[in-house]
Amino acid sequence: MKKSLLSLTFGGLGIGITEFVMMGLLPDIAKDLGVTIPEAGHLISAYALGVVIGAPLLVAIAGKYPPKQILIALMVMFTLFNSLSAFAPNFQILFITRLLSGLPHGAFFGVGSVVASRLAQKGKEAQAVSMMFAGLTIANIAGVPLGTYIGHHFSWRYSFAIVAFVGIITLVSLKSWLPTIPANKNSNLKKELSFFKGVNAWLIIGMIAIGTGGLFSWYSYIAPLMTKVSGFSEDSVTYVLILAGTGMFIGNLIGGKLADLFSPAKAAVFMLLTMVISLIIVHFVSTNPLLSLIMTFITGAIAFALTSPIQMLMINTAKGSEMLAAAVSQGSFNIGNALGAYFGGLPLVFHMDYSWPAMVGAVMALTGALFAGIFIRLNKHDTYPKVSSQGTTIKTPHPATTETRNNPC
Repeated sequence: MKKSLLSLTFGGLGIGITEFVMMGLLPDIAKDLGVTIPEAGHLISAYALGVVIGAPLLVAIAGKYPPKQILIALMVMFTLFNSLSAFAPNFQILFITRLLSGLPHGAFFGVGSVVASRLAQKGKEAQAVSMMFAGLTIANIAGVPLGTYIGHHFSWRYSFAIVAFVGIITLVSLKSWLPTIPANKNSNLKKELSFFKGVNAWLIIGMIAIGTGGLFSWYSYIAPLMTKVSGFSEDSVTYVLILAGTGMFIGNLIGGKLADLFSPAKAAVFMLLTMVISLIIVHFVSTNPLLSLIMTFITGAIAFALTSPIQMLMINTAKGSEMLAAAVSQGSFNIGNALGAYFGGLPLVFHMDYSWPAMVGAVMALTGALFAGIFIRLNKHDTYPKVSSQGTTIKTPHPATTETRNNPC
């Protein structure tokens, strides 16, 4: 793997730890700061809100600067605000620092996706993007369990200190390894925003926000599913999460290869339909401990196999607005997080068991697949202009529904 891509992987690792470790630290933070666990849960919402706000806003502000400078500035923000979280004296200050910590999340992945695709060999753009998101999956395998363990046995503040340390490593690697890429001097915010006037943008946003919500409908309740339905002890949940994270890591790499081999759109619709089947199986086999473990691994793999195809689909479709569109897609993932957790919890209100959120997730994934199918249908015969070396304009198939190509920022 190129060192330049490794620097983006480090960034994904830090972001993954700070986003997901909070789920395991809620009891410790609630006890230390004198709030209830549901109140501490607002810290998760604060981070997600920061992602949704910061993703388009920061990219829009920084669009005319070189991508390397943008990524370094975003990681400075990330490291600073997570450091402040470690020293937050009360719940109110921690809420604010968590909100601010979320601001660079989507923008980093958005700009990083475009940078990774430009650094990749031709025909391997999605695989390059998957290397950045590999950091997110490694966080679920090692970073989050480690951060949760340290938070339980020492202090939750040390967990945020670890995140800040990873941020410093990322800053050093970005400065040392990431090549300088020229800024897009023709960047025009009004022109970039015009992409969102078209139906394609909203089909992809709907595909992400609703389709990936299927993952979060299942994953948000995986701990009680495994303990109350599958019969595992609470001490085993950490190992179950590591298993799911391992599946996510492998699935992420497979998704990148599928997107390059076929097309981002076709890979996305295939993985969403596969997720539907997987989540339905989860619902019916959850009472069997062995099958439940197997499906935890498989479902994690399928869910994260979606990441790179969907990100490349947005980049390929948003010609001239790649960084902004890729950042918005990350905000959409967090909307999916919130929608999945909410809709997945509805069966529990009616006293159904914890296998039912997976069924809700299957419906959401199927809806996402329908969005993807409509997108493919509408863009099946589309072409876009490409200027040859002689200056003449030629027509080539729409890159979102055929093989991927290097994408200018």
